[in-house]
Formats: sequence, structure tokens, C-alpha cells
Amino acid sequence: MLPLAACKVGPDFTAPNAPVAEQWMQAGDPSVKTDHQDYERWWTAFRDPTLDRLIDIAYHQNLTLLSAGTRVLQARAELGVAIGEFYPQTQQIGANVGYNQASAADPTSNPTHQLGNYWRASLGTQIDWELDFWGKFRRGVESADAAYLASIATYDDVLVTLVGDVATAYIGIRTLQAQIAIARDNVVKQKAALRIARDRFHGGTATGLDVYQAENVLAQTEASIPQLAAQLQQGEDALRVLLGMTPQSLDPLLAGPPTIPVPPRDVAVGIPADLLRRRPDIRQAELAAAAQSAQIGMAKADLFPAFVLGGAFGTIAGSTGHNRLNEVFSSHGIQFSFGPSFSWPILNYGQITNNVRVQDAKLQGLLIDYQNTVLKAQKEVESSLSGFLQGRQQVELLRRSVAAATAALRIAIEQYRLGTRDFTTVLTAEQNLYQAQNALATASGNLSSSLVSLYRAMGGGWQIREGNEFVNDATRDQMRDRTNWGSLLPPAGTPGSAASGLPTPGLPGPADQGPDIRAPEW
Repeated sequence: MLPLAACKVGPDFTAPNAPVAEQWMQAGDPSVKTDHQDYERWWTAFRDPTLDRLIDIAYHQNLTLLSAGTRVLQARAELGVAIGEFYPQTQQIGANVGYNQASAADPTSNPTHQLGNYWRASLGTQIDWELDFWGKFRRGVESADAAYLASIATYDDVLVTLVGDVATAYIGIRTLQAQIAIARDNVVKQKAALRIARDRFHGGTATGLDVYQAENVLAQTEASIPQLAAQLQQGEDALRVLLGMTPQSLDPLLAGPPTIPVPPRDVAVGIPADLLRRRPDIRQAELAAAAQSAQIGMAKADLFPAFVLGGAFGTIAGSTGHNRLNEVFSSHGIQFSFGPSFSWPILNYGQITNNVRVQDAKLQGLLIDYQNTVLKAQKEVESSLSGFLQGRQQVELLRRSVAAATAALRIAIEQYRLGTRDFTTVLTAEQNLYQAQNALATASGNLSSSLVSLYRAMGGGWQIREGNEFVNDATRDQMRDRTNWGSLLPPAGTPGSAASGLPTPGLPGPADQGPDIRAPEW
């Protein structure tokens, strides 16, 4: 029977196939590079120290990320539970003492009438070990290990999303600040035009219509400022949540030129196959399937007999006859038993077989989810890349539009002063300039946001957690004060504590799974 100990029923997980394009559709664009990149700190491409500072704060303070870190610790502890299942499942020490009196109404309880009232005590230990002939418990370790690695990939995915959200929120704030500045600058220009209209009206060279029209355009522009300010407040509120901050002024953090971050001219996107290596959500989907694959083996093991080695050792003594109760501590009271046993649920009415089918259907669904995740990842890259390339052309055209509208307004006002143009031309030029400048600011913000979306779709940013713990020192201390975490969560500042039973050299995958048989973790 010993060779059977190496047997593991159920399928061994193999990496699923996924549809991956050979290259991106926009790979022919001169500004699109297919060089291999890791995008570890992709936000530095914007060359904005404020953005760098915000992302660092979010990494250390965001509560959603911290919650994901605690789930990594939870999954690691669950792996320890699965490891312990391989060893004797029942090991207990027990003792009891009791005073006994036989029933006078039941002759079978004291048929010879020789037993009086007596004390009885016992002390001993019992062990039952279900041997892992079919690999049930080893499959459990395999499943828990994959689930633990999947929790790390989920943490990395949360981090990728967080970094992208902070960058997007920051770009949105800078865009709104630029739009407010544009509105205020146009208010100044329109007030100057209104003064000219009033001077001409008082001079008798223009009607009151010009004045009212100028006041109308000015009021509309001024009215846009409160709306933009409200949107700015909402953007700052969203950023505070991402930074894990209570409502307070962000002025110290946002200090610096209120300009929209400028993206680089070129962007390196690699090849589609790189996504399988770099995106955490793809790795998480693969690891979730690996964990479920092992569940099939656990379910199949119930189809076979379970072999158990059991034993008990202890002492027992009573106060009947010449015996004494304290002999429970002597060699005279020793008793023991040892032997194998087995159980086989033959008549299970198809429950075990159908449970295997349930687990297999779950696996197939996760394999399909994995393929769908790969497809969605490629779609996100393609959409973001297209948005970036098209947005760059839009920004260049809008810059021309702003230059032309600025010149048109200057000429319209000069000609209105000279009396060669009516005020309608000035009003049209003012509105065109404001609209063009506002559109340029919006497009510039969208261009930078498209690049953020592209970097997020490429799966960049999770690398900043390498060498760091999944929870901060305050959370670690709180958990250690409440529970004995042992080596899984050493005290803050412990040398080498970043490894602390959580070896994560990079984005985890099935290849990072450990052995099925390991020493118990106390």
C-alpha cells in the first residue's frame, strides 16, 4: 500500500490556452513602440512631482488596498490550515473523573450486586490519522496554495487600479483648474469688450443692444465658473478617498504649477503576449482555475476508501474492591489500543459523483473566465491606445483652433473700435475663443487620461509593492496584539520581515506553488 501514498486522483492543472493577437492593430504608428517594458513607475513619464507624491501617499494609506492586504494574510493562514490537514486529524488529550452508582431498577447495570458506589478516573490520549492514499489532503494544499497566490494577484490588481485612479483623478483636477483659469481669463477679455461697447454707446456710435449682448455673453461665462468649481470639489473629494484622507484642504499636496500633465510623444506597448506575463487580473484568473482544479481531486478522493491509523494510550482506575483511584497515575492502570481501519461510502446515491461534476463545471467556467479576461485585456489596450493616438491629433488641431480664435478676437475688437464691424462679430469671436480654449483643455486632459488608461491596461504599477509587506505597521501591530500570528506576521522592523512566510518575488503564477507536503505551521 505504500506506493499508493504517492497517488493523487484528479487532474493536474495545465495553463489554459487563450486567444492572443500577434501584434497590436496600431503597431504601425511611428510613435508606437513594441519594445519590452515593465511599466514599474509609468507615471514618472509625465514628469510631475506632485503626481509622484500622490501615488506614494495612496500606496501607503489607501484603505481598499489595505483591505486587500489583509485578505492575503487570510489566504496564507488558510494555507496553513490545509497543510495541517495532512497530519493526524485527531490528536487529543483527555481526562475525567466521576462518581458512579448502579441503578437498582436495572438488573443489567449490576447483575451480581457486587458493585457498590465507586469513583472512576481516566487519563489518556487518542490519535486518528487518515492516510492520504488518494491525495485528498495534498490536493487541498495545492488548492489553498493557488488561492493564496491568487489573493496576491488580486492585491496587485487593486494596486494597479489604485495607481490609475489616482492619476486619473489628479489629471481631472488639473483639467478643471485649467478650465476655471480659462473662464476667468475670458471674463477679463469680455469685460474689456463690454467697456468698449459702453463707451461707444455713451458716445452715440452704438446702440444699447451691443451693451446687452456683451453683458449676456459675460454672464454666461461667469456662470460656468461655479459649475466648474463644484466639479473640482467633487474631484478633490474622490482624490481624498483614494489617499485615505478625511475632508481637509489638498492645497499643500497640490502645490505647484496647476498645469495638465503632459504625456510623452512616444509610447511603448510591447506585444499582446506580454499581457499574460504582466497583468495581475490575468494571473489571478489563472490561479483561481488552478485552485479549482485541485478541488476536483479532493472530490474524487471521496469515491475511494479512507484508511485510518488509530490509537489510544492512557490509564484508568476505580475505587472498587482493593483498587484505589490514585492508581490512575501508576503503571497498573495503563491501557492502550492501536490498529488500522477503513471506511468506504459505497451507497452514496450519486452524491459524490455529482459533487465531482460540480467541481469540474466550476473549473470549466473559470477556464472560460480566464480566456475572457485575456480578451478584455487586449480590448482595453486597443481602446486606450486608439484613444491616445486620436486624442493627440485632436489636441494638435485644437491648438490651431485656439490660435486662430485668438487672432480673430483681436482683429474683431480692433475693427469694432474703428467702426468697420458690428458688435455681433466681437461676440462671435469671444464665444469661439472660449469654446476653443475650453475644448483644448478638455482634450488635453482626455489625452493624458487615455495614456493612464493605456498604462493601466498594460498592467503596470504593481511592482512597487515588491519587498514590502501587504499591511502597514499600524495594522500589523493591531493584528499581532489581538492574535498570535507567529512568523506569518513578524513585528514591524524585524530584519527580513518582508519575506515573513510570504515569498513573492514577482507577479505570482502557478509556477510559484510550493510542495504539497510541508511542515506544520504553528
